[in-house]
Amino acid sequence: MKKLLVITATLTIAAFCSTQAADAKAIWDKDCAKCHAKDGTGNTKMGKKLDVKDYTNAKVQAEMKDDAAFKAIKEGVKKKGTDTVLMKPTEGVTDEEIKALIAYIRKFKK
Repeated sequence: MKKLLVITATLTIAAFCSTQAADAKAIWDKDCAKCHAKDGTGNTKMGKKLDVKDYTNAKVQAEMKDDAAFKAIKEGVKKKGTDTVLMKPTEGVTDEEIKALIAYIRKFKK
């Protein structure tokens, strides 16, 4: 009986993680890729204009802190010292979805 519970719990967790990964990709494709590119390079017209970071770069990934990324996704990003919006807050996402999105971004690193 214990083995059955462990197996069931493991499968439930795996399914949940898989769903979160799929949700993160969907959020990325819908809300982020237009500037950051589907592959995370930032190689888009808007990405170049805003000078977004290349998330495939290991150095960029090392400098990116999860709490700062969380705040940027949740609250948006303004140009320092101004009210100019560089990135709007991602609307309609939960904190768990933001965490899954950050994990998705981490997978771009080469």
